[in-house]
Amino acid sequence: MLKTILSISGKPGLFKLVSQGKNMLIVESLVDKKRVPAYAKDKVISLGDIAIYTDETEVPLHEVLTSVKNKENGNLVSVNPAAKPEELRAFMAEVLPDFDRERVYPSDIKKLISWYNILINAGITDFTPQENEEVAEAEAETEN
Repeated sequence: MLKTILSISGKPGLFKLVSQGKNMLIVESLVDKKRVPAYAKDKVISLGDIAIYTDETEVPLHEVLTSVKNKENGNLVSVNPAAKPEELRAFMAEVLPDFDRERVYPSDIKKLISWYNILINAGITDFTPQENEEVAEAEAETEN
């Protein structure tokens, strides 16, 4: 599911991939359901491609989101994204105890909380990646 959820730099919120054009993607905002184009010049990244640094390795975003969901019992995050950096780090330590405190910035934690809340509000609660076959089928459908 997270492979089709996109973050576009310069545009607030998260977007779901709807269709692909010649030099653009058609995306739909998860917040207000408006469809907009994302062009080749826009920096677009799939949530399925994001990972969080830990002391030893990197943890895929879907595992971190699942950990947040388990901590919050499937509800919105109780910590305000505008909280002080110490509070944000304390929250992150509960979710991912061995996160790299030098490479994971408070702004990253704010983004994680904000993304999680957007996904929950949009009714997306299953963060586990789909099997490769399902992803290929979904991509084939969006190309038609």
